[in-house]
Amino acid sequence: MVWIRLVRSAGWAGLLSWWVLLFSPSPIQAEWYAAAQLGVNFADPLRNVRGSGTLAGLDAPNFNLKTSPAFGGKLGFFPSHGLFGLELDVSHSTPHIKNLDDVPGIHLSVTNIGGHVVLRYPGVTWQPYIGGGPALLVAHLGRSTTTERDTQVSVGGNVLVGIRAFVTPKVAMFTEYKYTDSTFRFGGAFGPVGGFDATYRAHQLFVGLSYHF
Repeated sequence: MVWIRLVRSAGWAGLLSWWVLLFSPSPIQAEWYAAAQLGVNFADPLRNVRGSGTLAGLDAPNFNLKTSPAFGGKLGFFPSHGLFGLELDVSHSTPHIKNLDDVPGIHLSVTNIGGHVVLRYPGVTWQPYIGGGPALLVAHLGRSTTTERDTQVSVGGNVLVGIRAFVTPKVAMFTEYKYTDSTFRFGGAFGPVGGFDATYRAHQLFVGLSYHF
């Protein structure tokens, strides 16, 4: 998708800029919030699987991934209690690679570290919101009969939509959908022989609790 590619093109510099803004003191009054979230990660198959290193030029079938629990947290703020905000969103999931015919599955974990711009309707009780931004995807591949342990860090993008409901003036419950797009590059997955690259896309559904101060 073009809009996902534009988000991903922000890269490391874009993510770093959001972190600097997020943790810099705000010159005006701001509404800060911290949140915990729990949900489910529905990952698409790893697509466009291609060899790297000495395996460059070789293609492989898609690697199907398992649905897994996901959990994480958020820290963000809305300057002057306004429409636009910034947040740091961290989530973790384990979309393990399923068996492929006679080849056993492989443990896979993914940590998603996103820097988001958020647009909300600042209602007193109900606050629908949308957002998105660049992300760092830290993926760890486990050792198996066919692979070695390998960890990669890639730049990707997140897009999200949700709704927040305040149960007290400072405490809110929320539900959120998040879409993630990135490319994994496990250069050492097969030891000295090489590794593989693949497109990673995931859909996550979260429920959570946030505290606003």
